[in-house]
Amino acid sequence: MHYEQIKVELLAFLTPEQVSDNDIIRAQHGQDESYHVPALPDLVVFPRSTQEVSDILKIANTFEVPVIPFGRGSSLEGHIIPYNGGISIDFNEMNTILSIEPENLLVKVQPGVTRSQLNLALKKHGLFFSVDPGADASLGGMAATNASGTTAVRYGVMRDQVRDLEVVLANGDIIHTGNSAAKSSSGLHLNGLFVGSEGILGCITELTLRVYGIPEHEVAGRAVFSSTNIAVQAVTAIKHAGIPIGRVELVDTASIRMVNQYSETDYPEQPTLFLEFHGNEAGLQQDIEFATEILQDFGCTHIQFEKDTTARNQLWNARHNLAYAFIHANPGKKLMSTDVCVPINELANAIEFARKELEVSGLIGGLTGHVGDGNFHALLMIDLNHEDEVTRAKQYNKKIVEYALSIGGTCTGEHGVGVGKMEYQQQEHGNALAAMKAIKHALDPKNILNPNKLI
Repeated sequence: MHYEQIKVELLAFLTPEQVSDNDIIRAQHGQDESYHVPALPDLVVFPRSTQEVSDILKIANTFEVPVIPFGRGSSLEGHIIPYNGGISIDFNEMNTILSIEPENLLVKVQPGVTRSQLNLALKKHGLFFSVDPGADASLGGMAATNASGTTAVRYGVMRDQVRDLEVVLANGDIIHTGNSAAKSSSGLHLNGLFVGSEGILGCITELTLRVYGIPEHEVAGRAVFSSTNIAVQAVTAIKHAGIPIGRVELVDTASIRMVNQYSETDYPEQPTLFLEFHGNEAGLQQDIEFATEILQDFGCTHIQFEKDTTARNQLWNARHNLAYAFIHANPGKKLMSTDVCVPINELANAIEFARKELEVSGLIGGLTGHVGDGNFHALLMIDLNHEDEVTRAKQYNKKIVEYALSIGGTCTGEHGVGVGKMEYQQQEHGNALAAMKAIKHALDPKNILNPNKLI
């Protein structure tokens, strides 16, 4: 490959600090947070403007070399691993909040801006950005994978927040996918096409996003149950009752045990719902009372609500640190986190199936998830040098994915496809997969954009 010549071409408009073939830098861009095998890019570039991204893609297109967009490297299915080599485009230097429009409840940001960086800037305006995947991911990466998280049950997923994207296509053309209006009946819905496209259709260089007013009051709580099945049924009943719950997370017994060890808590080691309610004080009290009645009707053995900010933050930090709790308790093993999403009425059975299969597998792990929208995760700790463990983990993953698909669900609710879930795309999408491939070919005929990912 002509990477020496490509490097010369890049240095015609980028500084030496913006182009690297250093082995350490390449290694940093050759892996994500997943268990998938790393691979090195040939070059790493750090653009500072949309025009620089456009010029980089024009060169890559001319030389027909792969281009892999890179945010924070926090993806979980190998999305940013350059198995075909090529150029990794790191967007961390494009990290400016371009505008905040409190009256329109909109912000405009570059793709390298992180979730916490944005929320810190929004706080002084009494606003917040709702999508919370746990990791402090970049907003460009969150759009590329259609991230969601704990608050999706109330505010929706990343796709619901995007009003407009600036995207650089494979040939270097720059387009906008939407506008700042609250709705539109004009043209094809390109926002929906590019959000979740995992870098195979273009590089996101700017995002216009919806934000929200910080709730007047927030109350968090824990509800403990004798079984995961009953806990999920209680969540379904709360949803059916129309209670506007802000967050609701299920943490199974094995995971609560890890939480207690890592966060030094003393929660009962039983299936537990972590809940949060947002609203004004009077309405919130009614919501909590109604939810408490429902939880008790389903045999909740312990329930506790926290209004104090410190106590509430401690509760959610324990939930967010769950993955790290498993990692800390299992030195020498790698976390394999997988997710599926199923119809709400099938959720209890799906989690019960996943729990039984986890016991059969003999693997160390737990189940957790955003059960208010049917999305749950299996957290597995595996020794990548132990072939049998890796095989059992993949078999377990296959079982819960195929179960989810068999009941009308999806192979991934928020982690994305990357390389880890590609084998299920035909089974899930059928003839629609051919339409996806046709779109990919139309926008990227030389297949340079994150090749051999997603489809």
